[in-house]
Amino acid sequence: MSVSKRVQQLTPSATLATAAKAQQLKDQGIDVISLTLGEPDFHTPKHIQQAAIQAITDGVASFYTASTGMKQLKQGILDRTKADIGVAYELDEVVVTHGAKFGLYSLFQALLDPEDEVIIPAPYWVSYVEQVKLAEGVAKKLVPKSAHQFKVTLAELEALRSEKTKALVLTSPSNPTGAVYTKEELVDIGQWAVRHNIYIIADEIYGKLVYNGMVFHSLASLGEQIKKQILLINGVSKAYSMTGWRIGYVLGDQEIIAGIGAVASQATSNPATVSQYAALEALTGPQDKVEEMRLAFEERLNVIYPLVKALPGVKLTKPEGAFYLFPDVKETVALCGYSDTQSFVDALLEEAHVAVVAGAGFGAPDHIRLSYATDLETLKEAVKRMQHFIEKKSKKV
Repeated sequence: MSVSKRVQQLTPSATLATAAKAQQLKDQGIDVISLTLGEPDFHTPKHIQQAAIQAITDGVASFYTASTGMKQLKQGILDRTKADIGVAYELDEVVVTHGAKFGLYSLFQALLDPEDEVIIPAPYWVSYVEQVKLAEGVAKKLVPKSAHQFKVTLAELEALRSEKTKALVLTSPSNPTGAVYTKEELVDIGQWAVRHNIYIIADEIYGKLVYNGMVFHSLASLGEQIKKQILLINGVSKAYSMTGWRIGYVLGDQEIIAGIGAVASQATSNPATVSQYAALEALTGPQDKVEEMRLAFEERLNVIYPLVKALPGVKLTKPEGAFYLFPDVKETVALCGYSDTQSFVDALLEEAHVAVVAGAGFGAPDHIRLSYATDLETLKEAVKRMQHFIEKKSKKV
């Protein structure tokens, strides 16, 4: 085989694979409801669109920028970060990347040497483990006890820590579970990282999307000692409905940030200039649309959660943030006569024309992930189809 061993060891993204299957059926004219991708259904707010158009008509979007991002956008990121979480960073402590996903990829490339270990609590976003592999690191998966609602404890972290542990990936709010760590929980974990000189890669891309009175706390805001251990990942995709614009950023230690910039300079030159101008407007312009979208997600959660929880065999903890449900469907799968969750998910797509993602790709094979980043009527119809499918299958068993 001519493909590199590095590529051969990769596991394809479960999210993108299922989304592609759904799209194939749609292309055949089949009415498929896809709840796969973590993508808001809202259009990018008008004032952000106009800023991009203005950059094009002014001619400033036609040229390269610094590989680490425009200075004015970096300053905008610093100002927004200070306003949102009360933490100050310097210009040499931020890098703009081609989406938060590439921010993570280039961070692992800049941070890890071969055999360095990264603790990744499960359930986890599908790309963390694969990106660690690509950096020749070792992904140490940590499966928390169910009593902790998917959240890790210090005892569990300490049990997995070794002399090779370089970093911990912590996502709050979580994709796929929607769990949000409390301030007290984060302080404990941050102090553990300080004691053992372990970096925390804090993926806070959903930080603005918390619901029903839940308060988001950034790890970087919990004291100067903890802040020094934090490599903060964020971007404009989720809160500003800008997935297609591909702008993310990383904040943290200036030497690591410079390393990310070095990777980016050889990989992408710079994030798209027109997208940087759009992101600048998103972060420095009016913020009212962010709250409008958050309220819409909150309404969808509150409507759809009890409907999904009521499905036969389903066990579900109500999420506190992001825009996903992550139900345990082990009993449902058995009721329907399937031996594994993937078979259940495949049949649900083929027969009921509802696309969800099997939990194995997130490190939780008894679960499925449903995105509620679509309109309520579509969500209700999806649950209705799931109900009929489960009832039909369970009668045959």
